[in-house]
This record gives sequence, C-alpha cells and structure tokens, in this order.
Amino acid sequence: MSNGLLRRLVVGLAVAAGLLGAGPASAVTAPILVIDVDSGKVIYGQAATDPWFPASITKLMTAYVALDLVRQGKLSLDTLLTISPAAAAEPPSKMGFRPGTKLTLDNALKIIMVKSANDVAWAIGENLGGSVEGFAQMMNETAQRIGMRESRWTNPNGLPDARQWTSARDMAVLGRALIRDFPESRALFSISAIQFGRSVMANHNGLLGRYAGADGMKTGFICSGGFNVVATATRNGRRILTVVMGQPSARERDLKAADLFDYGFGQSPGWGAQTLDALPTSGVSEPPDLRPYICDRKKPMPVDEGQGAITASAGAAGASADNANAQLMAAAAPPSAALAFATMNSAALRNRALPPRAPLQPILVWIGRDPAEGAIALNEQEEAEKAEKAAKVAEARKAKLDAVAAKREAAQAARQAKGAAAGSAKTAANPATKPATKPEPKKALARGKAGVPATASAYAPADSTPVLEGAPKLKVGTVKKPAAKVAPKAGGKTDAKAERKPAGAAAKAKATKSAGKAQADE
Repeated sequence: MSNGLLRRLVVGLAVAAGLLGAGPASAVTAPILVIDVDSGKVIYGQAATDPWFPASITKLMTAYVALDLVRQGKLSLDTLLTISPAAAAEPPSKMGFRPGTKLTLDNALKIIMVKSANDVAWAIGENLGGSVEGFAQMMNETAQRIGMRESRWTNPNGLPDARQWTSARDMAVLGRALIRDFPESRALFSISAIQFGRSVMANHNGLLGRYAGADGMKTGFICSGGFNVVATATRNGRRILTVVMGQPSARERDLKAADLFDYGFGQSPGWGAQTLDALPTSGVSEPPDLRPYICDRKKPMPVDEGQGAITASAGAAGASADNANAQLMAAAAPPSAALAFATMNSAALRNRALPPRAPLQPILVWIGRDPAEGAIALNEQEEAEKAEKAAKVAEARKAKLDAVAAKREAAQAARQAKGAAAGSAKTAANPATKPATKPEPKKALARGKAGVPATASAYAPADSTPVLEGAPKLKVGTVKKPAAKVAPKAGGKTDAKAERKPAGAAAKAKATKSAGKAQADE
C-alpha cells in the first residue's frame, strides 16, 4: 500500500473516530468496524460494541425475520400484506399508500431496501407479527439466535425510540447472517432503484454505482444517531463489510466508508486476527444523543438521500458545518485527535467526491398480486386522489366564501350597533329631546284641520245648508220642476250627447238653472 493511501487512511480513521460530546465526561467515539465476510475476522474496529441508535439500518433486521419465515415455509414472497391506517400514518420516508392497499412481501422488501419506506416496514411488522409489538419480539428472539448481543428492538422501521439500539458489531453479525443464510436474496441489497408507476426512486446508498465493487446493504439516519451505513463490497472474489455510524452527513459517511473499503482490501487478516465474537463488551451503558450536533436548528435539516448528498457542492454551508464539527471534536478529544479531525474536515474532505453514479437500473414494483392488477389499483387510487383533491378545493372555496359572508354580516352588525350606541348617547346627553314620531298621513291631517267627520258627505242636506246673510230668500214652491225627458227622435235614436251625459250631472245642472230662475223671479 502506498504511503499516500496509508496516510489518507490513518487520517480517515482518526476522523471516523469522531469524538462527539460537550466535554471529556460525556465524550463518545463514533463506531466503526471493518471485517472480512467469509472469515468473520476484524480488519479494523473502534467502539464496535458501544450502543448506538440504528435508524433505518433496522430494516436489515426486519428483512432477516421476513426471509427466515419464508425459509421456514410459514409464508411466501407472494404473501399479500395490507397497509393499515397505523402504517399509512407513519412519517417519511414513505410510499404514501392508502389504508387497505395490498402488496406482496417480495415487493415490500424491495421497497424498504431501496426507498427505506417506513409505512411499508410497519406493514411488514403488523402482518407478519400480528402487531408491531409481536414482530419486535420476533426480532429480538432472532437477534439472540444469530449471535447479536447488544441489540434491543421495538419497531421494524428504525424511527426514533429511546429503547431501541444496536452496535456496529451486531450489525456486522446481521450482515454476515443475511449473506450466509439467504444467498438467493443477495440481489435484494444491491438494487440501484425501483420504479413504481411513473416514479423512479434511487437507492439511498450512495456507494452503489459509485464505489467499484459496492453491492449492498442499507443506510439509515435519525438526528439522535447521525448517518449510519452497513455496506458491502466485493473485489477479486473477496467481500468486505464495513459499518460506519454517527457521521454528520451522508456525504462524509460514504466517503469514510469508501476509505475503509480501500484499507480493508489492502489488508489480509492473519490467523491471530480478532473475530466478531471475541470483541470485548462495551462499558457504555446507553447510546449518546447526537441531536444537538447533527440537527442544529440554525442549519437546514440533513437528509439521507445518497445521490443528492454525494453530488452536493461543498460550499459555504458545508464549510461551516465542517468547522462546527471540528470545534466540537476539539472540545472533547485529545489535541492530536482534534487536530486530525480539523484537518480532515477542512479542504481535504470538501474537495473530495465519489465518481458520478452509474446509470440506474430500476426494478419494477407494484401493488396487488401482479403488475396488471397493480396498474388497475394504481389507476383507481389516482382517480380517488384526484376526486379527493377536487373535494378539498371545493370545500376550501366554500369556506372562503362563508368567511367573507360572515365578515360582511359582522361589519353590518357592528355598524348597526354603533348607530344605536350613538343614538343612546345623544338621548342621554339631552333628556328633553323627544323621540321622533311618525308623521300622520296627509289626508288624516287635512281632515283634522277642517273638523269634518270622516263620514260626512260632499253634499250637505238642504235643511242644514247655511243661508248667507243679505242673500235673497227663495220662495217655497217657486222652483220649477225639471222638464220631462226628451222623446227619442224618429228612428229610435236619441241625442248621443245627452245619452253620454251622466244622469246626476244633468239633474244638478237643471236644479241649478231652476234655482237661478227662481232667484231672478224673486
């Protein structure tokens, strides 16, 4: 091995040792382990038995239990699993399947290995164990049977749980068991991408397609445990397994794993090399919580997205994160280790990158029993989602219109209340002011002034007619009788004007004429 590679490895191992903590009393070492898969001998190890939060590398344990049940004949890879409401409610990363969706165990395993879908892993636990608690018990029993000593399992997807932890050694034991016990399923851990419908999802493992010979297995990330990976690579017929835990980013995790692979393939463990079983028990009683250091609220939330994390440019944000980690290490580590960490996390690390990823080769997955049934179910699901979205839009629009109407009514009520309050205040300020009354109708008011009863006739009777003083008096009996009606002319016709003249008006006219004549005679 060249001096350059040796020096880079030494620095890389010092970095990977990454002492995290606020002070010497709480300092911990990020676990690292490199082993030869066939012999199980340790090539390099550090804090290998310390407890650590596993995150999504938990799904390797879930896969082992499921494959073991298939091997025992208790179920098959074609067994249908049902997504429950509880599974559908699990947080991302997830597929977002609706409750009641069915898929085969084979597709479920491919999905959790590539997409790391928490909802699907939860469904595997519920369907295979009867409940998540029942499946966790199966996980713990299986872990003890295959030689895992430090692991405690409570859920099948690795979402944060203070009671669930593992160690680098136990994950190496699990990785070897998966390769040894299920050789027909080795391809499950090296799928570069899956295709579901029109969506293609790349594997989160940033080593696949970038590091020569990388062929598995699983990554994981939670704030409390940092970025973890259990990775395998094969070169010249020899397979190496590397476990890296507690890294501040996916990019650093993958770069350090690549350096460890380079070192491992350059070493040949002798007959006296330590085995996994011989690793001493840790004196650490519980996993450290890295949340304050990994998920700083002042920086964007880290994501375990393999490809995106690897190809991200190392700009100012990366430099500040590196410097912050260097300062953190310096606070807890001896001067030499702190210096090595600061050196590795400056320009040397930021200027390094793995090669571009090889073209993806997606594996088709579906819901239902087969692709045809899956296409029908997916179409129905898409239509249901469209209808649900349209209903939500309509509901939101109605709520908006109702809010506008309510606001308008409230404003009108406020104006009325303001007017009533102003009137009350005016009345209180001037008690002598009488409230306005409705004006009487004009006709009634006119009658009231004239003093005429409402039932009075327009024509008063003769005995009540007042006699004007000084006017000549009419003699009784001098009024001539009205003339007889004019006989109709020959032909039976009458005067049209006379016929059209109202009888009352004619009588009045004659009476007036007779009275005038009588007055003249007087």
